[in-house]
Amino acid sequence: MVKWGQYSHPVTLLPCHPVTLLPFHPVTPSPRHLFTPSPRHQKLKNMAQITSIAVMTSGGDSPGMNAAIRAVVRTGIYCGLDVYGICRGYDGMIDDQIEPMLSSSVSNIIQRGGTILKTARSARFLEYSGRLQAYNNLKAHKIDALVAIGGNGTFTGASIFDKEFNFPIIGLPGTIDNDLYGTDATIGYDTAVNTVVEAADKIRDTANSHERLFFIEVMGRDAGFIALRSGIACGAEFILVPETTTYIDNLARLLRHDWRRSKTSGIVIVAEGDDAGGAYEVAKKVKEKLPEVDARVTILGHIQRGGAPSAFDRVLASSLGYLAVKGLLEGHRGEMAGIVKQEVVFTPFEKAIKHHKDINKEMLEMSRILAL
Repeated sequence: MVKWGQYSHPVTLLPCHPVTLLPFHPVTPSPRHLFTPSPRHQKLKNMAQITSIAVMTSGGDSPGMNAAIRAVVRTGIYCGLDVYGICRGYDGMIDDQIEPMLSSSVSNIIQRGGTILKTARSARFLEYSGRLQAYNNLKAHKIDALVAIGGNGTFTGASIFDKEFNFPIIGLPGTIDNDLYGTDATIGYDTAVNTVVEAADKIRDTANSHERLFFIEVMGRDAGFIALRSGIACGAEFILVPETTTYIDNLARLLRHDWRRSKTSGIVIVAEGDDAGGAYEVAKKVKEKLPEVDARVTILGHIQRGGAPSAFDRVLASSLGYLAVKGLLEGHRGEMAGIVKQEVVFTPFEKAIKHHKDINKEMLEMSRILAL
């Protein structure tokens, strides 16, 4: 390969000859697909006998879902498949809210938060009658396989549906909690962490100005991944997560030690599922033991789910969306697509849901050392 600037001698340009352009005849693309699939992709399609797929988002939304939808739709179209979008998750599947998707359907969405397909939690899908209606609707549209973007609840429903109706489904890990086994990061996790860090940095400014201690509650009912990573990034004095036991007496003693060392402000990141309670409960208990400290509470709430996805989440979602379609065509089913140590991994739904993803407790120790 010749690199730019490799040669220093003059270059003689060949004379330019005019080129006659052939007349342009516009072609209207077929609704079925916009690209002609390559022979290799035709072979992949024939392996699983799939000609039509659908994509949906379910459960809590997360930044990057739109990027994943875009990747599924355009990869499916490139492979010569009919692609459908299901609005409002499993409820939309039951109510036949199923629409064909073209490449233009997903234009200008990679940078948008939320999900253009909407999302919902479905009580009706818990009943066999609801799942049967959903299956009948899919077959009425001649849909052969499904890409489901969501978390634990989404994959639990997908696993049952696959077994009952022999219907191929690949899951994409779309949740800010990063609590699914079988992937290093879930879609939306990185953006949520950055949202928390940005908010905590602003709270740190006012904490310093007023010499206050702030307890900031972040999402994480069962897992403390958001709390841990954001707490380290914003230099929190303490990080409380569901995976460890919180001893209020010990927390109060350490905070008192910090204040006696002339530390006049602080941040405590509290995951909502911490065993000592949420931020309000923890702050109340600490205040009883440290009445001299001016303590305040901030609940960040659903701002962690919104906003434009980070570059990391856009690339992750795009990669997983592409891999989901490729996996279906190669015969994968009943599995979640993930990336572990930069390698593509397909993990059975049951394993992704039931296997516990351990938090790095050494990072918790490190966070306390660095906050001294």
